[in-house]
Amino acid sequence: MLHFRGLWVGSGKISSKLKRFLRIQLGLSIRLLMDLPRKLSTIYARGHQTPANSDLSLRRRLPRVLVVDDNPNTMSLMQDLLSSRGYDVVAFPDAAQAEIEILRHPPDLVLSDVVMPGKSGYELCRELKENPATRLIPFVLITGLSEREDRVRGIEAGADDFLNKPIFPEELFARVKSLIKLKEFTDELETAESILCTLGLSVESRDPYTEGHCERLAENASNLGRYLRLEEDEITALRRGGYLHDLGKIAVPDDILKKGANLTPEEWAVMKRHPITGETICRPLKSLRLVLPIIRSHHEHFNGSGYPDALQGRNIPVLARVLQVVDVYDALRTARPYKPALSHEQAAITMRDEGRAGLWDEELVTEFFSMLEKQRQVA
Repeated sequence: MLHFRGLWVGSGKISSKLKRFLRIQLGLSIRLLMDLPRKLSTIYARGHQTPANSDLSLRRRLPRVLVVDDNPNTMSLMQDLLSSRGYDVVAFPDAAQAEIEILRHPPDLVLSDVVMPGKSGYELCRELKENPATRLIPFVLITGLSEREDRVRGIEAGADDFLNKPIFPEELFARVKSLIKLKEFTDELETAESILCTLGLSVESRDPYTEGHCERLAENASNLGRYLRLEEDEITALRRGGYLHDLGKIAVPDDILKKGANLTPEEWAVMKRHPITGETICRPLKSLRLVLPIIRSHHEHFNGSGYPDALQGRNIPVLARVLQVVDVYDALRTARPYKPALSHEQAAITMRDEGRAGLWDEELVTEFFSMLEKQRQVA
């Protein structure tokens, strides 16, 4: 259940107070407001109906299962069995054809033989699990091999489960049902992340001077992460952080958010709470665990003069420092009612001066402008 500004979301219903708050504060469309509780509530309160016994399945997309087996009898048998249980089943005799279909129309589950002409089931599994676009698709290896080494190879390739030949229908149905449910929950988590990113963009849309800010931040922060040779999950966190870093401003009134400069002490106290508010909103999603430090700490200063925790130096999480450098550059390069946009050269001078003064991580500032210079040379 999500909670912010004294309002709860997650029970499957959305209060009129929350609708009014979002509509007035964010300018969200009525359609999105009505859709928010349906998408968010699936994370916390979901029914357990299967494709075979749910009337809802008639109105939903059927779970899609892709079968890979060079034996036409086995392939046909699994198609018939799974189709009888209400699944949308496609089948291919080799890994090459299966790969084309998976990239064209990703399934909810892959059932693959191990020993096939051309690419083996191990190889197909490994390639799908190494691809960020397909790695969350559950993969089951079907094998008549019984040696422990064969199973270890499957685990190393990333297989989620195994089925032994001969295939027993009851075992097939149980494994498929369990893994399809797992995939549904994974998809719902991604949907929740998308909703939160949409809310992040809606905060941006309240200020006409920040149009495109989140997208630029997501791109430049992930690019800087790659340039610094960070891990792939850290790069993903930086991209998400670009959209979610200021999500907490959802609770900041328009008259404060759009005022920009010359905030009163009381108004400044409200503004300084937004990192903690954003962190609180995103905390229920474990998939955003690497993003939480970015949201909370992207307004900290290297000399300890920032907020909300007055962290100093390398006590500030590195991903927050990375996104902070990109955020400052974008702010300097964007015009505001109270200041003009700076040129690239002026922004570089300003950020280097502020880095020496203790606001930003000087090393990361240097790396960022080195990356931009290399990008300019390539272009």
